[in-house]
Amino acid sequence: MAFPLSSSITLSFTPSTPKRHFLSTHFAFRFSQARSQENVRPFQLKVQCKASKEAFVKDKSQCRNIPTSFNLSNLINGTMKLENVIAVILILAEITSPLPLAGWDFWSISPANAVLYSPETKLPRTGELALRRAIPANTNMKAIQDSLEDISYLLRIPQRKPYGTMEGNVKKALKIAVDGKDSILASIPADLREKGSTLYSSLVDGKGGLEALLKFIKDQDPDRVSVGLASSLDTVAELELLQAPGLSFLLPEQYLKYPRLTGRAIVELTIEKGDGSSFSPEAGGELRKTATIQVVLDGYSAPLTTGNFAKLVTDGAYDGTKLSCINQAIISENDTGKNGYSVPLEIMPSGQFEPLYKTTLSVQDGELPVLPLSVYGAVAMAHSEVSEEYSSPYQFFFYLYDKRNSGLGGISFEEGQFSVFGYITAGREILPQIKTGDIIKSAKLVEGRDRLVLPSES
Repeated sequence: MAFPLSSSITLSFTPSTPKRHFLSTHFAFRFSQARSQENVRPFQLKVQCKASKEAFVKDKSQCRNIPTSFNLSNLINGTMKLENVIAVILILAEITSPLPLAGWDFWSISPANAVLYSPETKLPRTGELALRRAIPANTNMKAIQDSLEDISYLLRIPQRKPYGTMEGNVKKALKIAVDGKDSILASIPADLREKGSTLYSSLVDGKGGLEALLKFIKDQDPDRVSVGLASSLDTVAELELLQAPGLSFLLPEQYLKYPRLTGRAIVELTIEKGDGSSFSPEAGGELRKTATIQVVLDGYSAPLTTGNFAKLVTDGAYDGTKLSCINQAIISENDTGKNGYSVPLEIMPSGQFEPLYKTTLSVQDGELPVLPLSVYGAVAMAHSEVSEEYSSPYQFFFYLYDKRNSGLGGISFEEGQFSVFGYITAGREILPQIKTGDIIKSAKLVEGRDRLVLPSES
């Protein structure tokens, strides 16, 4: 098993003073991903005080934990000097305050995934949004997309919604679409331009287009605005896909020996219960012996990883594969009995034009992936058992993102460590029903076979 099982973050705070006696406070945060639910351990927080000299605190047992009630007079009447009392007060003030003490430079903080605790961190929160942002399309289309996606955030504002701002966003998108019509259509290959022209007309003044969305906003009807916005964004994504018929970058020559996916593909996985029970019925339906999950593979951001996975699917490698449930993930069994490729770890950083290979992202330094793991239903490859610079030849997992087990910025502690290659776009609701021992009855590549390039075809 190559899924990482534990991690830790350590913070050390030490006054940078030339005095001989000082107080050091040590925080140890430990979290784990066990192989089974029985082994799952909760987060542990240890707080320890350490003295630099024995004379500083005669009874060290008193410093094993910060007490729940802090008696200042005991410290003042003891052997601790006034400066040490001040140091303790400052430390406790910093611990209980969300704001740093400006002007003080006595904190020595080890790398602690600082961005994980930043409420300003923004990532796509659905697979559909992440996939739409991953399309390497015309800049005018991306500007339209950004303007419309801003409305999604504005719709979340309760009570009085900023309809004036929404109206401005749609008018901006309309202006870009009208002024940039030639550029938008010229970015579509000639054989697809007729379809692109139809989609363009639908986007501008079609039933589910921008003109209709503008009317819903003027009527201040949030439900119709939401529906119209979703329709417009779907059309934007269709146009962008027409503009991106293949990869926008060249693969390194040494990686041409691997299968690769030069665009999007769709895989359908049929799951059945290992104990013969049934899945819960859909609304108004009956109990189901099997359930279907649809996964969209994104070759634009992870061509090698998706290529290897798509080839395994076409070879029938996952038919009959058992699933195991571990902390926050549903993972396939390690050996499918079919030949897979040990593909190098492949992650596309946000803002870059090609993936990084054999390199994880430094999230604490602000590096975030185009395809984030921090989405419920993300699909990624486990690490190779030989080296974490490579993905497993066979083993993949569904990530069950839970913001309660993530940093304050809503980012998974494992973000940037795995090759995420797609998302579940249909069937997410059955993930909580999957248990250890359930089986992938069949896996089929239902769309995108023409974009799968095998080494012999290169």
